[in-house]
Amino acid sequence: MLRTGRQTTLSIAALAASLATAAPAYAGVGQPSPWEIGLQDAVTPVFRQAHEFHSFIVVIMAAVVLFVLALLVIVVVRFRESKNPVPSKTTHHTLLEVAWTIIPVLILVVIAVPSFRLLYAQYSPPPADLTIKVIGRQWNWDVIYPDAGGLTMTQIMLQPDELQPGQPNKLATDYKAVVPVNKVVRVEVTASDVIHSFTIPSFGVKVDAVPGRLNETWFKAEREGLYYGQCSELCGLQHSGMPITIQVVAQDVYDKWLAAAKTDLDGADKLLEQADAGSANTSVASR
Repeated sequence: MLRTGRQTTLSIAALAASLATAAPAYAGVGQPSPWEIGLQDAVTPVFRQAHEFHSFIVVIMAAVVLFVLALLVIVVVRFRESKNPVPSKTTHHTLLEVAWTIIPVLILVVIAVPSFRLLYAQYSPPPADLTIKVIGRQWNWDVIYPDAGGLTMTQIMLQPDELQPGQPNKLATDYKAVVPVNKVVRVEVTASDVIHSFTIPSFGVKVDAVPGRLNETWFKAEREGLYYGQCSELCGLQHSGMPITIQVVAQDVYDKWLAAAKTDLDGADKLLEQADAGSANTSVASR
């Protein structure tokens, strides 16, 4: 018995130590983090607004829960049987009934205002600087650049033995879609077989890919880097093996990549690797 209790204590201590170690990884950028408990960091104006709305709702939820808890405690303490052996026969209270009708309505109105503002931002995109078309199919994504002569790439998930250092398992793909930083990107989304769902968490983007229908979303990434997403619809056997990768780069790097990608996608990827290595070297030198 003592041995079991000691093992339990050690297990709890180990769990607490793990949580303490994982605390800095509260939320990731571009991909999930170990022990992550929050939303991924926002790199677009819309998702930053969604973060604010989420925090606002959490505060309201906490206030409601604490208020209800306080009422329950008051009822349990004040109206317990030992203190009220003869219960009250009161069945109605006009002021109370008006209050519990009006207050929830006011709470919903307070929630509705930022909610409608966020919906307007999501579905009223500014003029696009770039358009890409994404087609979901079992089980990969096709990314098409209509403004670049229909440049098309098929993104296939890398297998564990194909991963390079730093590439996340089940999220990295063989080719990366590339967009310039601080540019409005319109994303047209559809599917060729069943319903899929295009999602990039750090962009705050999620839209269904429906066969025979062209849906649309947009984003404006304000930070360079690699951003991963995956199909968020149960689309079949290999649903979990359908990631998508978008790399956000400077405008000059994007121009070079696009010019190379029109004739050689592999060569264009090497240009990205060289640009990443150059930026890393510059960062180290600046320190």
